[in-house]
Order: sequence, then C-alpha cells, then structure tokens
Amino acid sequence: MKKSDQPSYEAAYSELRLILSELQDGTVGIDALTAKVERANELVRFCRERLRLTEEAVQQLSQQNPTA
Repeated sequence: MKKSDQPSYEAAYSELRLILSELQDGTVGIDALTAKVERANELVRFCRERLRLTEEAVQQLSQQNPTA
C-alpha cells in the first residue's frame, strides 16, 4: 500500500471496529471470513505502526524541550 493510499488512523480504526462488530455478530459468511480477518490484520498493523511513529515523535519533542 502506497503512503497516499493509506487511510488515516481514525478511518483505519473505524473500519477495524466495523469488522470486529461483524465478526462478533456472526454476520460474516464463511466465504468472506478469511478476507475480513486478513483486512483486520492489515489494519491492526497499520494502527500499531502509526501509534509507534507518533510515540517516537513525542519522545523526540520531549527530549528537545525537557521543560515542556
């Protein structure tokens, strides 16, 4: 996925919640189950990476401004 094709964190998280809801409700047919689980895994990886990058940026800022 190219950077320009990536969703925002909020969009990815929202889609992930929708997939989880569908899986919990049992509304996903067996034929679509694998695709939904794979998409959920992609979204989880994307969200984790976005959070990691944000945490690194915050740490860099706090190191640059120790009194802030």
